[in-house]
Amino acid sequence: MLVAAAVCPCPPLLVPEVAAGAAPELDTLRAACLDAVAVLAAARPDRLVVVGPAPEDGRGTHPQGTAGSFRSLGVDLDVRLGQDGSRDREEGRRLPQSLAVAAWLLERTRWATSPVEGLGVGEPLEAARCLEDGRRLADGADRVALLVMGDGSACRTVKAPGYLDERAEPFDAAVAEALGAADTGALAALDAELAAELKAAGRAPWQVLAGAGESAGLSGQLLYGEAPYGVGYFVASWS
Repeated sequence: MLVAAAVCPCPPLLVPEVAAGAAPELDTLRAACLDAVAVLAAARPDRLVVVGPAPEDGRGTHPQGTAGSFRSLGVDLDVRLGQDGSRDREEGRRLPQSLAVAAWLLERTRWATSPVEGLGVGEPLEAARCLEDGRRLADGADRVALLVMGDGSACRTVKAPGYLDERAEPFDAAVAEALGAADTGALAALDAELAAELKAAGRAPWQVLAGAGESAGLSGQLLYGEAPYGVGYFVASWS
């Protein structure tokens, strides 16, 4: 069953080496993410599953020890999922960007509470399949925790990656309210088509969380909900 969850955004700018001179601009967001991961550790789960959006070649499961990198962004920085220091278990397999950011967060908190695995989710995945995947994850161990990576709309301002869309702010407000209240029904009801139009990469991972948390009876707390750079970023903890 699901005993705890943390929700974090997944921009590479969370990693100070990637953000470089702009790193201080996201210090508050970074601190909130680390606080959310600390809540996961306090729950002492038997297994941690990291869920995040992924392109086609990064979808599916990623075992503990799978490597990720920020070299494509010009930064000589590699990460691994989990703290066991093992070599890649799948030759050529690499973490998608969202899970690489999660691996960096776990390294910063020196995660050693439980085994870790990753799940890369395709952004077009329909809601019913997301919910079913979440239920399966929750049934996979006595005490499961989720670290769910995903961004909100990318259309909050004219300088945002998706330009300004007046639907973006109410969409993000609804997401923030649902995450802060651990409202699995509201997350399950998110409009996949609208989320895609608003370039909200977190929709599918959030709906995986909704499936996992349906009968968990967890309470939620929103730790961060802002839109720097015109993109909705949310941090929440469920426990």
